[in-house]
Amino acid sequence: MSYLAKPKFRHPNLEQNALGFTHRDYEGAISTLCAGCGHDSISASLIQACFELDIEPHRVAKLSGIGCSSKTPDYLLGQSHGFNSVHGRMPSVLTGANLANRDLIYLGVSGDGDSASIGIGQFVHAIRRGVNMLYVCENNGVYGLTKGQFSATADNGSKSKGGATNMDSPIDLVSLALIAGATFVGRSFSGDKTQLIPLIKAGIAHGGAAVIDVISPCIAFNNHAGSTKSFDFVREHNEAVNRLDFMEGREAIKLDQAPGTSQDVMQHDGSIIRLHKIRDDYDPRDKVKAMNYLQQRHADGELVTGLLYVNTDPRDLHTSLNTVKTPLNRLGTDVLCPKSSALAAINADYRAG
Repeated sequence: MSYLAKPKFRHPNLEQNALGFTHRDYEGAISTLCAGCGHDSISASLIQACFELDIEPHRVAKLSGIGCSSKTPDYLLGQSHGFNSVHGRMPSVLTGANLANRDLIYLGVSGDGDSASIGIGQFVHAIRRGVNMLYVCENNGVYGLTKGQFSATADNGSKSKGGATNMDSPIDLVSLALIAGATFVGRSFSGDKTQLIPLIKAGIAHGGAAVIDVISPCIAFNNHAGSTKSFDFVREHNEAVNRLDFMEGREAIKLDQAPGTSQDVMQHDGSIIRLHKIRDDYDPRDKVKAMNYLQQRHADGELVTGLLYVNTDPRDLHTSLNTVKTPLNRLGTDVLCPKSSALAAINADYRAG
């Protein structure tokens, strides 16, 4: 017997959007992640954003790779298209799907392990090609499914669950996205829905490669005091619990932060993560200033959140390739597979030139 099925009963007076859909129409299966996981807060933000945008659920294609983050698509938009790919290969699968049917809204959900380690090449190439998508990275700095090894975004000096110290420099997915050519780049905190939901809505509406790096604390493994991802530093209090693989249910962390302020947020273990929300007068159209601002704040030990960069005139992959307006999956074989006479005509043009 399954205990994860949601009841089909719905209150007749549930709020509806302009299309007549309720919030429940954008939900998925019940989450099996740890209680209080930041990833579930991201799922809730994605659901709310799609509800407020009046999106028809069947117009969304959600894709993911492997990891705790890649389970997210199962927890939202149960009536949409979905594909769970292999580790680190989601961007190429999304690119292929986008080329086949440009009419869908593409949502890629990944994690720091899936995107910054094994899938870093796929991440970069999908962005530089300008694939029209919203790419959400649920960033917690660890491999949660395999018991908390460092990911490529873990901070130098952070301690693992076993006590080892990370000596590698972290990969900043926001800076990497800027360099690779993303035309919409943002960062947020999973507990700050006031900021995250509008970012998601803007990323979905953007006509190019949109990337949002969401800091999402892992309550089981990422709790080291002093880490920007909240690693656990007080080993004496949780070693026994970890050996038993028992994770106490926690309340999700929520935040309502004013623009232009820095705020220390206490994590479940008592450690602190410092967030800096950009001012309302911040100009996100200057890529160089955005990169300098990120580095300046990083030197002060702060993670900048908000819309960091946007190109208001983006070019997507279909524009670059000059593809036809009709989705490729609707074209007949006579168009997709022309006769040999068509090739002969092309070759004749080259010879004439």
